[in-house]
Amino acid sequence: MTEPAGPATETVDSYGMTAERAFADLWSRETLTFRERRLILIGLLVGQGLDDQVTLQLDAALRTGDLDETELREIVVFLTHYAGWARGTRLNNQVEDLAERVRRDRSDRRNPTG
Repeated sequence: MTEPAGPATETVDSYGMTAERAFADLWSRETLTFRERRLILIGLLVGQGLDDQVTLQLDAALRTGDLDETELREIVVFLTHYAGWARGTRLNNQVEDLAERVRRDRSDRRNPTG
């Protein structure tokens, strides 16, 4: 006998829900600012070579205003000396690609006719 499909038989991602709650709790603590957390996290991710996650954090930092383009470029200079030239080069490419994409998005919003 098969059970009917529907909300009662949907799989619950309890790990995802738990992880989401844990991250929400971490980011809502009051001692460090979002900017400080973002700086720490970007440094950690670059150091570990987790490029996909670096891209997400750079995008979040720029779009939320935690960091601006000038600050992101300064992070590249700083981390290149600690994480190595190869990772620094990748980070530089990520920052420049992001800055260009954000500028293009802003320009498209100002000029919707293309």
